[in-house]
Amino acid sequence: MPTNKKEGIIFGLFMCFGMVLIMSVYNTALQGFSAFTVWSVVIIFAVTFIVAFIAESLVEPIARKLAFSVPFDRSKRMNIILALAFCMVPMMVLIMSGYGVLLQSVTIGIEGSIFTAYLKTIGLNIIVALPAQLLIVGPISRWLLTKYVKLATQKLEVNV
Repeated sequence: MPTNKKEGIIFGLFMCFGMVLIMSVYNTALQGFSAFTVWSVVIIFAVTFIVAFIAESLVEPIARKLAFSVPFDRSKRMNIILALAFCMVPMMVLIMSGYGVLLQSVTIGIEGSIFTAYLKTIGLNIIVALPAQLLIVGPISRWLLTKYVKLATQKLEVNV
């Protein structure tokens, strides 16, 4: 878990990259891979990453405040991780599903109501986003933070 602002930003970048990667592949598979070129995928990924990082930066303080307002045993690290994930992921799904519907309407179009498409997208995204965050992206991001960022910080402190 991040212990300072710099680590928090780096951790947020790791989380955003992983979640955008997984969710982009998932949503592209739902729409059909043939609808996109490699170049358009790269551009869409970059824009989506920026949007997701901005959204994460806005949502994280709210999710943290909400998670810590709920009574739970804070002595166990896993409880904190779960509380934060269960507060953060639904808010991010609501925001990023709106972005996804907007992106879909611009790139390949939407049949029917935008509101119906948004609700369908929320349902389809939450079933992948929460397990992806808890089982894949979160553990990998925490491992990368501990292995490389905190280790590099400790080495700098020892050398100074």
